Amino acid sequence: MFTISQIKEAHSKVKSGSDFPKYIQELIKLGVLTYDTYVYDGHGEYFGTNNFETKSEAKYNLLTVADKGDTEKFKQYLKIHQQGQTDYMTFCNHSAECGVQKWTVSTTEMTCTYYDKQGKEMLSEVIPG
Repeated sequence: MFTISQIKEAHSKVKSGSDFPKYIQELIKLGVLTYDTYVYDGHGEYFGTNNFETKSEAKYNLLTVADKGDTEKFKQYLKIHQQGQTDYMTFCNHSAECGVQKWTVSTTEMTCTYYDKQGKEMLSEVIPG
């Protein structure tokens, strides 16, 4: 199965949102089926076959996630991030500002879904292959 070290190595190559599809392809090769990233501290929970799961440590100091989600503003921030105009930490700050609690990536469905604090889906996107 995969390790957090392997995931960190793949993630180290991501400089902006435009690198995200390549990162997902690397995770697929490692055997990651789904993962959740929590905006408040950046830790991830990764899931593979045969109920395999592992969890990373916090990646940064705690962020305050807004209680109320602002999907329209988040879509604007996501768009500029996907165009490579912001780095990962800026995207995380923007996500917290807009009330994104976590995002879930499915490598089998090739989707990334963003959720607010109440667990309500804010946005779901297809990841380019």
